[in-house]
Amino acid sequence: MTQVSETNGVLTIGGAEVPALAKEFGTPLFIMDRGQIEENIRAYKSAMDSAYDGHGLVHYASKAFCTKEMCRIAKEEGIGLDVVSGGELYTALSVSFPPEHICFHGNNKSMEEMQYAISAGVGHIVADSEEELDILDSLMEGNTKTRILLRIKPGIEAHTHDFIQTGQEDSKFGVSLKSGDALRVLSKTYQNFEIKGVHCHIGSQIFEDEPFMVAADLMIKLMADVYEKTGRYMEDVNLGGGFGIRYTETDLPRPYHDAMLATISAVKKASEKYGVPYPFLIVEPGRSIVGEAGTTVYTVGTVKDIPGIRKYVSVDGGMADNPRFIMYDAEYNALLPERPEAAREEKVTICGRCCESGDILIRDILMPKVQRGDLLAVLSTGAYNYSMASHYNRLPKPAVIMVKDGEAKLCVRRETYEDLVRFDL
Repeated sequence: MTQVSETNGVLTIGGAEVPALAKEFGTPLFIMDRGQIEENIRAYKSAMDSAYDGHGLVHYASKAFCTKEMCRIAKEEGIGLDVVSGGELYTALSVSFPPEHICFHGNNKSMEEMQYAISAGVGHIVADSEEELDILDSLMEGNTKTRILLRIKPGIEAHTHDFIQTGQEDSKFGVSLKSGDALRVLSKTYQNFEIKGVHCHIGSQIFEDEPFMVAADLMIKLMADVYEKTGRYMEDVNLGGGFGIRYTETDLPRPYHDAMLATISAVKKASEKYGVPYPFLIVEPGRSIVGEAGTTVYTVGTVKDIPGIRKYVSVDGGMADNPRFIMYDAEYNALLPERPEAAREEKVTICGRCCESGDILIRDILMPKVQRGDLLAVLSTGAYNYSMASHYNRLPKPAVIMVKDGEAKLCVRRETYEDLVRFDL
């Protein structure tokens, strides 16, 4: 949690003073509040354990922020992992994460990735198409551990940015429910496995319960339809993630424990409505576990005032460590770690150092008077910032630290120029 030090009034994260962290580790710097991550995980897990009798599993969607240390935290907290590539799977296995608690996703898995997941003994593979099911059938001979789910397009258009909607009919993900393809494919017989359940994910940064409740009803009804057609009960339902977080004051997320309870209630109600046993329930929060736990700290460089137009405040990072503004027009809040409670008296645009006019972090934000050398912290950058970071303009990627109880642990070292050229020939 970001707080203000009672002793000298500077910003603290996880009990450590941010200016001291910036001095020790340099900037740009990703600071992750480990205590907040653990608290968010436990909010989901406690709801699952208490309201669903432990007949389910929370999976952390590692695409939001995937490092060895994050996989260790998930392991220690007793939750599973959602991975979408061979690289994410390798990261998890490199810290001895239990493969039976890993779910492998992806709309275009390579043959090598599927073979890797099967040989590693992952608990679930979510097939994204009928074609992928056929490929898995050819690879699964003799495998009795990995459970196959089918990703469904439920036809739900969540109220979020177009690029992070995934449940609508026009989506690259999954098999259509509306067209009847989902029921047809789920009714097929495969030689080396039975499809054990269904998966859907309707999008990200969703604040309402209703889309999740509608998704739960549609998936349970589909499972009932499969039973009616084939006499086979499907055992697993994976409802994905997508729970929203607070980026700015206008974002009003529900407590995650309460959101989870609402989802569980919808699954139970739908199961009773359609006359099927309660399924094994999987949910896959990612952003909501790490998003607000992350803060990026920069050092201010050039401050350029264009009279009557705009005042630009440039920092020593930008779209190379946070591409979300240029991708989604994402909004953030920021403050000055050395003066977190200073009056916000001027409107500025915080921009990065990359050679792109669109390299903006926050447009038109009220800030205290900012000058060269100030530290500047952008809040809620724990999800899809480090994981989407690039080497654009040959910028080294920042360091990542975990902080808890005033102690900082380096979990990703800052890259050097030598790192940038090490694969060049």
